[in-house]
Amino acid sequence: MNVLVTGSSGLIGSEAVLHYDRQGHTVLGIDNNFRKVFFGQMGDTTWNLKRLKENTQRFTHFDLDIRNREAIFALFQRHQIDLVIHCASQPSHDKAKDIPLLDFEVNAMGTMNLLEATRLYAPNSVFVFFSTNKVYGDAPNELPLVELETRYDYALNEHYAGIDEHCRIDQSLHSLFGASKLAADVMAQEYGRNFGLKVGIFRGGCLTGSAHSGVELQGFLSYLVHVAVTGQPYTIFGYKGKQVRDQIHSQDVVAAIDAFVNAPRPGEVYNLGGGRINSASILECITMIEERTGRSIQWQYSNQNRAGDHICYISDMTKFRSHFPNWKLEYSLERIIDEMILAKTEKFIEG
Repeated sequence: MNVLVTGSSGLIGSEAVLHYDRQGHTVLGIDNNFRKVFFGQMGDTTWNLKRLKENTQRFTHFDLDIRNREAIFALFQRHQIDLVIHCASQPSHDKAKDIPLLDFEVNAMGTMNLLEATRLYAPNSVFVFFSTNKVYGDAPNELPLVELETRYDYALNEHYAGIDEHCRIDQSLHSLFGASKLAADVMAQEYGRNFGLKVGIFRGGCLTGSAHSGVELQGFLSYLVHVAVTGQPYTIFGYKGKQVRDQIHSQDVVAAIDAFVNAPRPGEVYNLGGGRINSASILECITMIEERTGRSIQWQYSNQNRAGDHICYISDMTKFRSHFPNWKLEYSLERIIDEMILAKTEKFIEG
């Protein structure tokens, strides 16, 4: 099988590259290190590309921009593609407002280029698109909440499992990032429903792992572990630090990709996250990291929350589990944090 991975030097992309290379498949990776353009030196993924080249046997890297339609089409014409895993994006809720045109071109038009290339040149392939829970805007904040000592939580038992795919996607406050990803999300659905392409849309929550080049504007858990290890300050933006997220490890994400690839459902949408068992507030994550590192995190508080940010977001995985009952979560939140502390510490020592 020939696998095309976009954003192949990023968190999920690199995990997918390693996984499918180990399985004996040929892997083509597209990544132009735009994360460095978006976030500066801390976003640079060159180290991850080097790691991939050293640890794979059937991986080829292409320094391509997914906005370049001609280059994308040419790649599809030169290579038989059996599986597309589309992870490349401008991923920051906050950064998008500073680069609205670039954000839309990468997230919406880049996705459109890949979908159309697949329709024209690889119509029998499976296409996995990584969307985001930000497509819901701030609609999840309308659920009744209760404030506890260290977190917010849902007030009603009917919401205990979290946000499912029926949450509305319009008439709410989106970040520009959420809007550009929503455009791509809906278009991916339409390519599945109108053209019969085997497209699956994964609305990710907090996807994380040791390969994450987390920065302040994106990848909060990775960045929080980074500041704990390096002794840098951390800023909590609003909601008293009690805002809740569920974390899912990149290996569990790739296992979900595999499940879909083996039994694709064209145009289907799935929420993807660690669920309630892997949910925690920022305050709770700080406590867990401090206990494991033996170091205090120097944090400060800003009353200004991020526009359209979720107060409490837990991914309801009921639909995905019902369609793919053999998939299960392997990484607990504690295991994720321990792995990230080890990786960040080793990287810090190496300089």
